[in-house]
Amino acid sequence: QVQLVESGGGLVQAGDSLRLSCAASGRTFSRYAVGWFRQAPGKEREFVAAISGAGGATYYADFVKGRFTISRDNAKKTVYLQMNSLKPEDTAVYYCAVRQGARSLYSATSYRYWGQGTQVTVSS
Repeated sequence: QVQLVESGGGLVQAGDSLRLSCAASGRTFSRYAVGWFRQAPGKEREFVAAISGAGGATYYADFVKGRFTISRDNAKKTVYLQMNSLKPEDTAVYYCAVRQGARSLYSATSYRYWGQGTQVTVSS
């Protein structure tokens, strides 16, 4: 069983930065890949970024490449999402999730445990 708590969301202006955190419980956290997803009102949940269990491999959606960076500190059982050059279209609720198994990192259905989400709002 893994519990996840996101934090760090807020209201910012276009061009600003935010760092989201995802704090996890559970002894085997470092074994699992972790992903960030987001969901805007009226839209489906979409993949943002993911990181392997050891942190050696990272994956990004095309629309965040060069702006967002995912990282993790397994000693702190925390995964981060550094978001720079934020745009109004980045406005959404951001969720972190832990994958189980070896299915696609890009699909929400591959992830078993989810946090409650943190709201990010970017004004123009």
